Amino acid sequence: MKIKRFFAPDMRTALRKVRETLGSDAVILSNKRVDGGVELVAAMDYDEAAFTPEPEPEPPAMADVRPLRPPQSEVPKNEPYIGERHEPPAQTLKLDQLRRQRQPAAKRVEWSQDPLLQEMRREMSELRRMMELELSELTWRDLGERSPQKQELMRQLMELGLSADLCRKLAERVDATESPEQAWRQAMFHLIGELPVMDGDMLEQGGVIALVGPTGVGKTTSIAKLAAHFCLRQGSRSLALITCDSYRIGAQEQLHNYGRILNVPVRSAASADELSDALHTFSGKRLVLIDTAGMSQRDLQFSERLSLITAGNHPVTTLLTLSATTQRAAMNHAVNAFRVANPVGVVLTKMDEAASLGGVFSTLIEAGLPLAFTTDGQRVPEDLHLARAHTLVSQAIELAQEAGEVLDEAYLALAFGGTGEHAHV
Repeated sequence: MKIKRFFAPDMRTALRKVRETLGSDAVILSNKRVDGGVELVAAMDYDEAAFTPEPEPEPPAMADVRPLRPPQSEVPKNEPYIGERHEPPAQTLKLDQLRRQRQPAAKRVEWSQDPLLQEMRREMSELRRMMELELSELTWRDLGERSPQKQELMRQLMELGLSADLCRKLAERVDATESPEQAWRQAMFHLIGELPVMDGDMLEQGGVIALVGPTGVGKTTSIAKLAAHFCLRQGSRSLALITCDSYRIGAQEQLHNYGRILNVPVRSAASADELSDALHTFSGKRLVLIDTAGMSQRDLQFSERLSLITAGNHPVTTLLTLSATTQRAAMNHAVNAFRVANPVGVVLTKMDEAASLGGVFSTLIEAGLPLAFTTDGQRVPEDLHLARAHTLVSQAIELAQEAGEVLDEAYLALAFGGTGEHAHV
């Protein structure tokens, strides 16, 4: 095995030197940054068996080694037989066996836990990250040289807060011959088509609708807005409210106050039986809205609380309530956690407090959940709106323009490199 050390100003140059000197079958043993560049240690004709310890041969069992004793007739009576041995007493043998059992077995170091191998794995992981970063930057620069218009479009789309995969998908659907302004409008047209929204007002269909979602997203206020919105069109006699939130202080009283203002009956249900009784009482109502307790995805009683809605015999339609101010990772987690409730749509709250809507769009498009309603204030019911894709995209553009954020080239290269545009090493 031949080992050689290489120095270069950057990783690409160092890898090229290794390939030119040792060939494409060379193995990188270590890498580190030094003054003026990087240092690589590479090997040719790497033999993994050289690092594998050979197993020690097991000694033969004493029970199998027996002296060869000649026949009794061939041994003189007065001469002792040399191979003959006197057996120790049975008690002595048992003591020796107990001593051997009590002796602690020697600790065996696993080959996978060898410090040298662990250090090599760490250095290889660091080398991989460095190479991925270099490849991402190279891919981003190559895109700018091949298609600067597409690169600029990708930059504009990512400034909306959209995921890198969605930005790439939209940019690929734009014709390369279009001008920058036309390319932007075409990308927005495709984004409007990708964003899932419900057709019409689902409240007009009636039924039993429950709002579920994480804690603090505004479910109770949204219930009040939906109730007032329905009363303005159908009247209060066709509506009833049920609250299942027995955990938050004042939650039931808050919904009862809304019921008195709207002249709508309100019932409380703390169990599946109570909910079934309330739904039976309100079976003559055209629309029944159910307010549920806010639930954390990490709550140990998460499934039990959700089963309160689905345990009865009455069909219940669920809407997932999400806040527009939630980070995209937390929103993805919430969507995946509340899938067990089979939500048919989303109520997006706190639109007036959001700094960007791109993360919301990416989550809903990826999950395939349509938007039903949006809210952007505390007024009831003025701040409740039917979801419209073109309106939402226009709001996202306005928020991006107000923020005026310019993304760093390194961030763009890293995000673009993670979308699968280059080959993985």
